[in-house]
Amino acid sequence: MKTLIALFLMVAAGSSFAAEGTETARTGVPLDVAKTISITDTSSACGIVPVEMVYEDSNGERHTATYLVQGGGCMGG
Repeated sequence: MKTLIALFLMVAAGSSFAAEGTETARTGVPLDVAKTISITDTSSACGIVPVEMVYEDSNGERHTATYLVQGGGCMGG
């Protein structure tokens, strides 16, 4: 259920928290990720939080995608 809520919020949020030069990941639209450079650490966050993933595509170009996830720091959840 948490995953479903996170996906819904991701679609609803659109690009409202995306920084310039980033692309908002959309459900059902695959990304061309050849190499992951970095992902925001959400291990201490609680609730639905924004994440930035920096990656290189198959052409070697660097991109930043944003999306929402359930943080891993919630106690008893």
